[in-house]
Amino acid sequence: MGFLGDSIEESGRGGRSSRVGFKALIRRKQVDSAHSSSSSGHHQLARELSIPHLISIGVGATIGAGVYILVGTVAREHSGPTLAISFLIAGIAAALSAFCYAELASRCPSAGSAYHYSYICVGEGVAWLIGWALILEYTLGGSTVARGISPNLAMLFGGNDHLPSFLARQTLPGLNIVVDPCAAILVLIVTALLCMGIKESIAAQAVVTGVNICALMFVIVAGSYIGFKTGWVGYELPTGYFPYGVDGMLAGSATVFFAYIGFDSVASTAEEVKNPQRDLPLGIASSLSLCCALYMMVSIVIVGLVPYYEMDPDTPISSAFSQHGMHWAAYVVSAGAVTALCSTLLGSILPQPRILMAMARDGLLPSFFSDVNKHTQVPVKSTIASGVGAASLAFFMDVSELAGMVSVGTLLAFTTVAVSVLILRYIPPNEVPLPPSLQDSVDPLSLSYRRSADDVDEKDPEISSAKDSSRPLLEKADSSVDIPMIGSYLARRGYVLNEKNRRKVAGWIILLTCIGALLLTYAATNLRLPSYVRYSVSGIGILLLLSALVVLSCIDQDDARHSFGHSGGFTCPFVPLIPIVCIVINTYLLINLSAGTWARVSIWLLIGVIVYAVYGRTHSSLRDVIYVPAARAEKRNKYSREVVA
Repeated sequence: MGFLGDSIEESGRGGRSSRVGFKALIRRKQVDSAHSSSSSGHHQLARELSIPHLISIGVGATIGAGVYILVGTVAREHSGPTLAISFLIAGIAAALSAFCYAELASRCPSAGSAYHYSYICVGEGVAWLIGWALILEYTLGGSTVARGISPNLAMLFGGNDHLPSFLARQTLPGLNIVVDPCAAILVLIVTALLCMGIKESIAAQAVVTGVNICALMFVIVAGSYIGFKTGWVGYELPTGYFPYGVDGMLAGSATVFFAYIGFDSVASTAEEVKNPQRDLPLGIASSLSLCCALYMMVSIVIVGLVPYYEMDPDTPISSAFSQHGMHWAAYVVSAGAVTALCSTLLGSILPQPRILMAMARDGLLPSFFSDVNKHTQVPVKSTIASGVGAASLAFFMDVSELAGMVSVGTLLAFTTVAVSVLILRYIPPNEVPLPPSLQDSVDPLSLSYRRSADDVDEKDPEISSAKDSSRPLLEKADSSVDIPMIGSYLARRGYVLNEKNRRKVAGWIILLTCIGALLLTYAATNLRLPSYVRYSVSGIGILLLLSALVVLSCIDQDDARHSFGHSGGFTCPFVPLIPIVCIVINTYLLINLSAGTWARVSIWLLIGVIVYAVYGRTHSSLRDVIYVPAARAEKRNKYSREVVA
């Protein structure tokens, strides 16, 4: 059922086919939120969130303590005085992915985020890997953030020796393991808060996020005052504003891009938003814009206070104020860092129970994770399981070396979401799974839908017979498919694209887009390859990407996209350009991750493949369904409702 497998071989009664092997990997589900909770059989989450709540989630999950360190590290090593431009470029790159997220979140407002979108548009196999990678991302992300709180908290107490003993890090005798009770306690507190209800947890996050923003505003206002007073010495440089050149500025953008990761947490709460078609796109856009503005203003101020080559890479903001006599500002910065980490911790743990719940609803994980508490209307069991796992890692392990694995899950999700937008626009699913409760109606109803082959060919190309697959790609113009540029050329010669083959062409073009992005980014970044090989492979990748852009721009988008999921929400602009650029950017960042990171992630993904083969494939809620054209499914649903009435 993937984008290269729209045509399902039908055999047996009602078109039932054996969903094993490869076909199990490409089966796709419907948009969950398009059906009521009674028909889906799942208790829905409470719809309590509005735009301010979503902005709080997005900003809290995005702005962590990293900004207090990135400013010095990236300015010293990559960007110099152009650090603000690096943040702007990275923000624009993140906004491209945010556009794709906004459209899918408003079209498919259900828990699961990228996992849910890929299950609908790509297939079960890819969805499982994305969901499995996101589980790793949120677990390690929460543990890493929690481990970073105690050192910053110790600074507020005057040093590690002044931190209460039950919170201080300790080394277990004989094991050489440094345990962090503070990190584990904070994770368990956040877990308990999330179990209380979505509004209560978001209210707490709004408070700590507000303190963090106040600390950043202090840095901006006080730093601006010092800068105007001292003449912005950081910008009076003989080397100019581009000491590392444009390449250094772009390298800085690639580094600070990860400072924008977190806005996807907004999409994970889609099922709990009051008006998802309006609020989700606005929440994603507002939180990302606010983060970009804060990052740029902090960068402009701090780089102007101290020359980039004199910055302290560990405490750039505190040391910048100290050089101007404001030693007490270190406490404000430390308070901002602690609250930033706390809000990021909550933003890291919040999405994971919803990912587990969505996967359990689909049968890929045990039903234990799909239970929703009737009183708090949150997945309490999934939340507790996520919290206990993250707390255990934070207590026993220093997961800083594993932090790079967090980026893999995010970038894989970003790439899949961009591909899903292309699929939605050009080859949206034209067949839907018919649940077992309605399969008994297939045989008697099939009599009323039986038509001659000619009638099917003329009136309903989406449910045409096997005869369609043998048609040429171009045929004489009897069935009209509107294709702006290619169509106008062919129409003058009496030809149009056959609709079914048009979908196949679009599917192959989307696949070639992914291959082209992989070839280009791999060859461009692998300096060990001979130059002629690098240039040749890069040229092939560029050719594939440009060809895909031209062909998809010329082919009209599928009309079925208008009826896919919920209508009336945000529409990603400049398709196919924006999704293709997203695929290239995210693939480039994935390729540039270290070999050690990929080795560790590969082990986790291999474990996921085993779990899916042993449990998920055989327990999937789609294992016994049959696929029928969307129009027939709607008529059968209507028929079933009439029979029940």
